[in-house]
Amino acid sequence: MRRMFTVRSSLPCLAQVLKAKVAQERAFSICLVHGNAHKLSSVHTISKFTTKKLKSIIFPLKDLEQYLVKNANKLNSHLFAPSFEDIAAAEQFFMPSKSHIIDYFTSAVRIDHAPVTVQPEVCFIGRSNVGKSSLIKSLFSLVPGLEVRVSKNPGHTKKMNFFKVGKAFTLLDMPGYGYRAPSDFVEMVEMYLQARQNLKRTFLLLDGSIGIQETDQIAIEMCEEFGIPYVLVLTKIDRPQQGNLLKVIMSVQEVIKKQTLGCFPQQFLVSSLNYTGIHLLRCFIAHVTGNLTIKEDISISS
Repeated sequence: MRRMFTVRSSLPCLAQVLKAKVAQERAFSICLVHGNAHKLSSVHTISKFTTKKLKSIIFPLKDLEQYLVKNANKLNSHLFAPSFEDIAAAEQFFMPSKSHIIDYFTSAVRIDHAPVTVQPEVCFIGRSNVGKSSLIKSLFSLVPGLEVRVSKNPGHTKKMNFFKVGKAFTLLDMPGYGYRAPSDFVEMVEMYLQARQNLKRTFLLLDGSIGIQETDQIAIEMCEEFGIPYVLVLTKIDRPQQGNLLKVIMSVQEVIKKQTLGCFPQQFLVSSLNYTGIHLLRCFIAHVTGNLTIKEDISISS
């Protein structure tokens, strides 16, 4: 009886030890993922991978098409299909040098407080906690010391934050809409989208785990009403199971086809955790801002 009591009393301690061990191993795994992720952000590193793995990292949408049933609609994954040389050339715009300074520029809470710039501009909008700041941080991961504040709490970004990418373009991080959006969000964002003359493309982010929500639909309708060119970007694609992700992708593709005129027909898939799709998005940004002419390479995009 005493031996049984001793064993039973020791079980909670053993459980705590095992729990701590699992947590430690999980933390170590996460560190490894993030450590490898920074390496994955470089074209030089991923160029050493097999062609199959290289394609899955650069062209995740194209990679997923093979899992669709034969009679399913294609995903327009071929519309923007740059060569690997284009991908490498685009990366140079996201790497700083003495003559190409990349840094946070300024913030503004009103359009009349926004800096007056002549260089091309792109902006990122999306629902609170969609992963917007994490995505921007991934895009600028090759810039040592550049701070892009990322928070687990929705509504962290309250101002329009401008990042200057040398003389090539300006990237704008908008406050999130929906839950905990700034009280003046509508005035701030709508006035910017309507009035900014050098805005070349708006990137509307959607959560790849759940797809288009009611507030996202309103944002899409806003972009359509203003007649501005925009792109739909699915974030966090590393989270959902493949089948669920494909359902979201197909539903988004249906919205693009039937409900939009100003949206680029090809959606972009990204993961800020493993850098899937990041290289392609960099290339697209360099292209739409007029800094890079694309030469399509069927051998890598097909």
